[in-house]
Amino acid sequence: MDPVSNPYTPNAGARPQAVVGRDDQLASFDLLLRRLRLGRSEQSMFITGLRGVGKTVLLGQFRSKALAEGWVVVELEVSKHDDSRFRLDVGARIRTALLELSPRARWNQRFEHALSVLRSFTLSVDQTGSLTLGMTESAAEGYADHGDLALDMTDLLVSLGDAARSVERGVVLLFDEVQFLHKPQLEALIAALHKVVQRELPVTLVAAGLPQIAELAGDAKSYAERLFKFPHIGELSDTDSRKALSVPAADEGVRFSDEALDLAVTLTGGYPYFIQELGYAVWGIATGNEITRADVEQTVPIYESKLDASFFRVRLDRATELQRAYLRAMASLGPDPQKAADVAAVLKRQSTQLGPTRAELINMGLLYTPEHGYAAFTVPHFDQFMIRALPQLVIPEGRTRNRS
Repeated sequence: MDPVSNPYTPNAGARPQAVVGRDDQLASFDLLLRRLRLGRSEQSMFITGLRGVGKTVLLGQFRSKALAEGWVVVELEVSKHDDSRFRLDVGARIRTALLELSPRARWNQRFEHALSVLRSFTLSVDQTGSLTLGMTESAAEGYADHGDLALDMTDLLVSLGDAARSVERGVVLLFDEVQFLHKPQLEALIAALHKVVQRELPVTLVAAGLPQIAELAGDAKSYAERLFKFPHIGELSDTDSRKALSVPAADEGVRFSDEALDLAVTLTGGYPYFIQELGYAVWGIATGNEITRADVEQTVPIYESKLDASFFRVRLDRATELQRAYLRAMASLGPDPQKAADVAAVLKRQSTQLGPTRAELINMGLLYTPEHGYAAFTVPHFDQFMIRALPQLVIPEGRTRNRS
């Protein structure tokens, strides 16, 4: 079929033609904005889920909804930066938000104060003032100059909220990959939002990250569970998976046979990104106006090769020999969460010997701990990929080997 009319979008964060299965989260976001507009508090959200389930796409949906309601949106994809770089990243986006809230020529005293607080916030990045986002305004003495990220972030978001309220508008912070925040950075964001809620200011934070973010947020601040909802999104239901495949095709005058949909849903496991990859691949195989089971079967090698070369491989390439062996040992035990002792046994080690390796893989975002003593892949079907990529488990020699 015509590749130009291919309706599937297997790109990171790209909005699929048919967004299905996320109605509850979209409704929660609508409620959040409406209550904040009325000056009433509402729990914000930390969206959690594995790779490829559509967290970034959902943030994009939130962005569209917020903009349609006249809110200013601050977007940030978190990276593993120190506090100085984090201040600079946040500061640059807050400055843009202030200008979007109101043109500079119309600023009132609250906006001028917010800008001076922002300068204090970024001045602490470099005491020479060389990293102050090009601002010439004087810093607000006594605000955001405490040298404590939580206190400074609180001053910044409160001043932003005061400015927004003065023009009867609001600001939504949409942060992605929040599991990469250092603990002090996460603490600072949660503490700042807590103060904003207490002041009934029209500023909110909606974040997305891997499943461990719920535990990290609770560890950072005990009241996080009362400040946020932690909706977990995963694979689509059978019905929604079929819609995600069939609706875009139908829009182009093409239908899936029931048998083709049965196989496609089984192959993808209902994971949104995999559905887009499979749909995109089978579109290039099929002819005519019906996609058959035979078309899907013929697509499997292409589909797996594409995932292996990009979605999976980019993660494995960052791993050391021992880390790869750990991942392969986990894969040999199956897709479910695995006990550290069981993985160590496969590698003929003690679990204490492999503790650092396991911690490194968690820090890299390849594993997470759904419960104490267990680890699971953050990437769906990663066990299948590891077996394809490393058909034989090779136990490396090294300092962690049990020589007893």
